[in-house]
Amino acid sequence: MGLTDVLFGRKKLKGPKEDRLFALSTACVTLQTELGLKTDGKAAVTFKPLSSGDFTRVDNDVESLIKAAARSSGSEVERKSDTYGYEWLIVSDPDIEDQVASVHAVASELTAQGFGSQLLAAAFRFAGGEHPVYWIYGFKLGTFWPFIPIGDQKRDNATELELKAKLEDELPIEQDLTRWLALFDAPI
Repeated sequence: MGLTDVLFGRKKLKGPKEDRLFALSTACVTLQTELGLKTDGKAAVTFKPLSSGDFTRVDNDVESLIKAAARSSGSEVERKSDTYGYEWLIVSDPDIEDQVASVHAVASELTAQGFGSQLLAAAFRFAGGEHPVYWIYGFKLGTFWPFIPIGDQKRDNATELELKAKLEDELPIEQDLTRWLALFDAPI
């Protein structure tokens, strides 16, 4: 950040840290064997679209790329918008490695085209408990956190903290609990 940025209040956004995403593939062994959680076959990337023509072109290229990658691994991809204006690319695949690879491909392509700052998060859905468990990956900080919705805008904080404690050695867990964004009404 330069002097003019400080004077005029502009701040350059950090690019995404997408490589730490692959830690989830290895943590799945612990999730399944010790916690009884297995992938529910769904993952998603959420990002904020821009209205510029360049972003629309890149956005269409990314969607084509992810659909091609999905076909080669047997995955299905669909796109949805949420009520907040975010776009979701949803990957359906029973294999967690394919889910992680597809999410990484989207993040890499958006970053390569100069739109990495538009990435919000990736969400991976797991089943095996009373409620679905989501592992959320924040692209800006390159960290994960658990999210367990249990009703109308409520979450299971106690179980989320237990999951944090059990997986801290395997996943880069976000230590600041105020950054554990809730993705209520996520389309996965």
